[in-house]
Amino acid sequence: MNAFGSKRLCSLQVSFLGATRSVSGSMHLVESGPHRLLLDCGLARGPRDEARQRNRHFPFDPTHIDAVILSHAHIDHCGNLPNLVRQGFPGPIYCTPASKDLIAVMLHDSARIQEDEVHTTSDLGQGARPGGANRRPLYTSRDVNETIDRCVTIDYGVDIDINPEVRLRFTDAGHILGSAIVSLHLQHVGREQRLTFTGDLGRRGLPYLREPSNVPPADLLICESTYGGKLHDSLESMAARMGEIVRRVELRGGKVFIPAFSLGRTQIVVHFLREWMAAGIVPRLPIYVDSPLAVEIAYVHEEHVEQLQKPDRDDIPVEYMLSQEEARIRGMQREPCIIVASGGMCEGGRIISHLRHHLDDPRSAIVLVSYQAPYSLGAQLMQKTPTVRFHGRTWNKWIDVEQINGFSGHADKVDFQALLGSAVGKTGQVRLVHGEAEACEALAVQLREMGFGDVRAPEYEEVVSVA
Repeated sequence: MNAFGSKRLCSLQVSFLGATRSVSGSMHLVESGPHRLLLDCGLARGPRDEARQRNRHFPFDPTHIDAVILSHAHIDHCGNLPNLVRQGFPGPIYCTPASKDLIAVMLHDSARIQEDEVHTTSDLGQGARPGGANRRPLYTSRDVNETIDRCVTIDYGVDIDINPEVRLRFTDAGHILGSAIVSLHLQHVGREQRLTFTGDLGRRGLPYLREPSNVPPADLLICESTYGGKLHDSLESMAARMGEIVRRVELRGGKVFIPAFSLGRTQIVVHFLREWMAAGIVPRLPIYVDSPLAVEIAYVHEEHVEQLQKPDRDDIPVEYMLSQEEARIRGMQREPCIIVASGGMCEGGRIISHLRHHLDDPRSAIVLVSYQAPYSLGAQLMQKTPTVRFHGRTWNKWIDVEQINGFSGHADKVDFQALLGSAVGKTGQVRLVHGEAEACEALAVQLREMGFGDVRAPEYEEVVSVA
């Protein structure tokens, strides 16, 4: 029987079912004896039809999964949970209290987007086309409500027995609010085996969230690798660069547009814009946040303010825009301003409307502060070409395109060295996920140099066993 069959007795093994040599669709199936656990259940992104098929059909029977353990609330880690529930998953979902609050916001937004897409397709007369049945949403708000009801919250540093043979502990990953490193102790026929899943590891020395914890050693360590081999800009250089961009745009009478993911990146960008304005590094321009989702996320941050190193200052105002009409008016006003808009890779979100109106404005600038996947519009914008193509037409690209990578909530080369150092000599196999092939290989080289032995990046659906 293979890894995706019915329950059976076996030693610890993990099937890698997402985020393999890529950065979306995090999902890993853990089997130990009769127990079947799922680490994350994220939405895969990529070419539309391919992603739709992968998200709709699980490579296992959802009714045979005992529990889900969620690392954090980003959609590429939690976004397919309601579909799992819809298809018969009967068990609990373990997460931190902040993650439960955030996934309620994120998953309802995801359901709304899917339902809107179905209505749009129907209005365009596409519902009767071949494959039209696949245009139905993956899940609805009712599925989301049932998913939230399944959540069992665990605080950091508390050991919980999922069952008599599986013990779970969360430690702070420092990536976004509520993000966790997962530690599992699994017993089978008198043996104890340890598994650590980093989820997405955060940054050290970025005074907003609390610092990430050291990664616990394990017989099998599953580690993210998004920025493997790379170094982030320092806070000082980020501030200087942002100040130079904003001053240049202000003198020209333009606007600064910052596409950012609504959860995590928006909060940290706004936080440091306010800090740098107060310090006189960045000119004091009006800051607008064009993301209704970010408004709800801000309320969750207020409920969990104890997890922040430094709460936001209130002497520099930020205006959150809810309606598209309000955002359009702000975007078209004559006065310079900074607009942080949803859509970190420019694939969707409120940033699209601003790009349509301002891509050909040589007075303005777009500042990319997020990872740009190879297929994304953000990656196209970074190319040295005079035009860019999206929404079925070619657009003049006269706006300045800038990139500042230090806002990332992911560990870089120096962070990996520090956070994984204490696990050297105490860890068996290391498998690298959530990173493009080049990043995986760069981190693998670094970890081998540190003293880790068996380090590899698994292929999709590869199965790894722990003897």
